[in-house]
Amino acid sequence: MSWTPAVPDQAGAPPSDGSTVAADRAGAALSDPSTVAADRAGEALSDGSVATAVSAPGVAGGPDRSTVRLALVVGGLVLAVLLGFGLGRLNGGTNDYGGTGLGGTTGGAAATPDHTHPAGTGAHDHGSVTGADQGAAAEPGGLSVSSGGYTLVPLATEFPAGRTGQLRFQVRDAQRRPVTRFAVVHDKPMHVIVVRRDLTGYQHLHPTMTPDGIWSVPMTLPQPGVWRAYADFTVVADNGGQSAVTLGVDLVVPGAYQPRPLPAPATSTTVDGFTVGYQGSPQAGVTVPLTFRIDGPSGGAALERYLGAYGHLVALREGDLGYLHVHPEPELADGQVKFWLTIPSPGRYRLYLDFQVATKVHTAELTLTIP
Repeated sequence: MSWTPAVPDQAGAPPSDGSTVAADRAGAALSDPSTVAADRAGEALSDGSVATAVSAPGVAGGPDRSTVRLALVVGGLVLAVLLGFGLGRLNGGTNDYGGTGLGGTTGGAAATPDHTHPAGTGAHDHGSVTGADQGAAAEPGGLSVSSGGYTLVPLATEFPAGRTGQLRFQVRDAQRRPVTRFAVVHDKPMHVIVVRRDLTGYQHLHPTMTPDGIWSVPMTLPQPGVWRAYADFTVVADNGGQSAVTLGVDLVVPGAYQPRPLPAPATSTTVDGFTVGYQGSPQAGVTVPLTFRIDGPSGGAALERYLGAYGHLVALREGDLGYLHVHPEPELADGQVKFWLTIPSPGRYRLYLDFQVATKVHTAELTLTIP
């Protein structure tokens, strides 16, 4: 009597070693290698498993010629993707914090979404795009307490109205370690802007840092309400690369909050005996020049450099308090300060212009409406 071995049921469950899947893919390669190659390239991008996947045997006894061809195709695709990614990183956007960024002296630059001027050009903004990117305005900075792998950690968020206290905070990296290396940007390693949620009480402060990365600066918040503090800085990485970051956090002053209405739009105002006006027509998503003229009682004011520039312009968007910090052309034009401003969206904005005359800093405020 003869005995015939049983044939396994091909429709049964796949073996635990996954050889059925490998065989299916090998079969697919014979019928349409391009499809499988595309699938495997996609897997390489998502989980990095392509090297293992293509080396798995398509049939018992080792890979056939079709599987080898498939491996070569997939390898070429992956190599092209990796080369493209590397070139993109090498040629990506650089910022003008190269060195110390805003008027600094050290070398190097790192890609950052809101800083795209070449080093040393002077005029630039934080939180918006530049003239090279007209029509593609990015969101302003300061909308988040954490961004780009860095987090703003205040040591206290409640302050008494009208009494001087200390604003103290750390900047921490993605591993929650205090950051202690910052580039000097327009004469300072850290710029802090504070304003109440109704866009009143603007202050531009410059804290100092202890060796353990704690920044502190005296601060007086005169009125109750919710205030917004922005930390505007440039981190220096271990490899010398630099990243410009703006983070924001809310501060609270207990008491009866009486918000003030935003003043009507205007192109000129007076402050401390100076008349400040601008020419230009800001538009959403388009970089346009904005030229400020400052006049004293007897004519054009003798402007002095403040933090390395003849003026500093902060624009805050009503509602979410999105933050733009713009610096001007390095030299005056007919005694006027020229900025290049990109407004990211329609809405109402409050403009704050810092300028210095006779060693004293003044701040002019104007409301801007973008239809």
